[in-house]
Amino acid sequence: MKKTLGCIRKADTDFGLIEHGDRIAIGVSGGKDSLLLLHALSLYRKFTHKDFTVTAVTVDMGLEPFDLGGIRSLCAQLEIPYEVRRTEIGRIVFEYRQEKNPCSLCAKMRRAVLSNTCVDLGCNKLALGHHREDVIDTLFMSLFQEGRIHTFHPKTRLSRTGITVIRPLVYVPESHVKHMDRLLSLPVVKSPCPVDGKTARAEMDDLLRALKKRIPDAPDRILHALQHEPYDLWQKDELHMGE
Repeated sequence: MKKTLGCIRKADTDFGLIEHGDRIAIGVSGGKDSLLLLHALSLYRKFTHKDFTVTAVTVDMGLEPFDLGGIRSLCAQLEIPYEVRRTEIGRIVFEYRQEKNPCSLCAKMRRAVLSNTCVDLGCNKLALGHHREDVIDTLFMSLFQEGRIHTFHPKTRLSRTGITVIRPLVYVPESHVKHMDRLLSLPVVKSPCPVDGKTARAEMDDLLRALKKRIPDAPDRILHALQHEPYDLWQKDELHMGE
């Protein structure tokens, strides 16, 4: 956990993710990334000099099976409040809309639910569990599918709700997430999504793994490029989105 917390501290220092008095909702999907973030932030609030609170939030897509018992137990163990928002997102995307490329619509709807839940709970920030390889996968999708150089920012303000989205794990390698999953025996919930593992992101993840075999330090070089001229995609100022 020392490496995880070190990466969070660096991201916090670089981008000003967490401030005194923050009420942070952690988006917990049931995957190892968000569960590690939940565990890590519960520790980070204990040794950092910042006074902030955390609440776990899960968006239930209405797809089965989706057993949240393990997450409830972990939240109770960590003394973190847990909120579940039940939705029909899965049915809307796969049955009503029958989307051929469902990921974009699904992600947008889930973010909207999470953002609105933050407002309902009185939280000013939403923490998501995107790690280093997620950053690069998103960059690759933007480059190869849209012909532009873009990826998500570690800190983004949503203009419609006023919620600030933070991603404290952006410096954490996926390999470390997997290591911590095994070490902590995180209560991972298998995704009930019908296209899990068959998405464009999964294809980009395969591409990145192949690249790392040829150039082991490629992820670090890419992150360095994001933060420096002439690209400067991770400028210090937070971005704004109308969600």
